[in-house]
Amino acid sequence: MRPAREYLPVLGVFALGLLLWEGVVFAFSIEFYLLPAPHVIAATLRQTYPVLLESALYTFGEALAGYALGCGGGVLVAALASRFPAFAGVVLPYAIASASVPIVALAPLAIVWFGIGPGSKIAIATLMTFFPTFVGTLRGLLGVDARSLELMRSIAATEWQVFWKLRLPHSLPHMFTAFRACTTLAMIGAVVSEFFGGPMKSLGVYIKSTASLFQTRQSWSAILVACVLGLTFYLAVTLVERLVVPWRVGEDRAGA
Repeated sequence: MRPAREYLPVLGVFALGLLLWEGVVFAFSIEFYLLPAPHVIAATLRQTYPVLLESALYTFGEALAGYALGCGGGVLVAALASRFPAFAGVVLPYAIASASVPIVALAPLAIVWFGIGPGSKIAIATLMTFFPTFVGTLRGLLGVDARSLELMRSIAATEWQVFWKLRLPHSLPHMFTAFRACTTLAMIGAVVSEFFGGPMKSLGVYIKSTASLFQTRQSWSAILVACVLGLTFYLAVTLVERLVVPWRVGEDRAGA
């Protein structure tokens, strides 16, 4: 019953938002090409879902590849940086600075470097997910309790044993926090980079093409599909987190 109690307010706000949206469109007679009503978007989605499903799977493949490369690389580099603090000191400022780089500025350059195909989209998604994972994982690896570290060294534990038995378990909650945040970043990176070019069977190109033709019902349908994909991706990572870090769930419930 606890999960139901947690999700009911969220579902209530979602339903209220849809009703408000529907009411505003009806009350002010807003033209469909400016802001279609939710029931119009749902009807369009029923008509276009085969095309949207193909586009969504293509874009999700790009996002997933970039997510795997970015998060995997972030964890590996963070593990290396925790072993060599001087290396961490050199890389960390660039990781922080990368957060201020707008994706719209990099996407055209990525097409020049990697082509108009999926390579440029995967590169953007990789870049957007690498540094958050690196920073989160490094924070967990270096934030171990000093007394635990001293105890491990007092029993002559090797650096590998310290990493495997102490640093890595401590970093897992920080790591999964970054993994969850990166699910949406990967989807945003893939969709937005497709605005600058790509095959027709991609969500970004579909949204841009339909919006430029004032087919906003189709655009909103594609945006809805992208939201559902991002949410599903997020929930999947959350489920994996509950399996890999079960003590995190207990801590969250105790703190609630």
